[in-house]
Amino acid sequence: MQQRSAERLARILDACAQLLDETGYERLSTRAVAARAGVPIGSVYRFFGNKRAMADALAQRNLDRYAERISGRIAAMPGEDWRGAIDAVLDEYIAMKRTVPGFRLVDFGVQIPMGTRAGDRVGDPGDADINYRVTDRLTDLLSAHLGRTPDAALRRTVLVAVEAADAVLQLAFRLRPSGDPDLITETRGVLHAYLARTLD
Repeated sequence: MQQRSAERLARILDACAQLLDETGYERLSTRAVAARAGVPIGSVYRFFGNKRAMADALAQRNLDRYAERISGRIAAMPGEDWRGAIDAVLDEYIAMKRTVPGFRLVDFGVQIPMGTRAGDRVGDPGDADINYRVTDRLTDLLSAHLGRTPDAALRRTVLVAVEAADAVLQLAFRLRPSGDPDLITETRGVLHAYLARTLD
């Protein structure tokens, strides 16, 4: 029963991702997702109350898969090679942006204005801002790879890097569907130069 439920959930999220690419978020509907997934509409509502909840679940799945992919790549690298680890983080994001259905529109979630919900740290809106969730995952992965304690200073540094990369990569993928290569190169240079202050 659990396996069948998990398979149905995966089909619903796959259908949601495909339809996001085809129609965009505004025209996405739970009815269309149910039809594409080949499940009754009640099955969709069993998992999700609306299309926003469905998109949020897709974003969480994307983040989990992204973390798995970069974990595998980073694990094969020497512990002192932080530049290689950062390149893996960037390369996997770009690969997913180019190939994973629905990722161009949703990636790790829909950004919500800062400060809409209180979090654990000063100025941290917690789960209300997607880049904080991404930062937490990346900080933990990089800390484990480098044998460092994931303290507040490192987390803040990674957050700034994530925000900077996010802004430039959004521009890169607005300019070209596959990402402007010059802006991707600039992003890599910015990350290396900024993170060198903390990780060298």
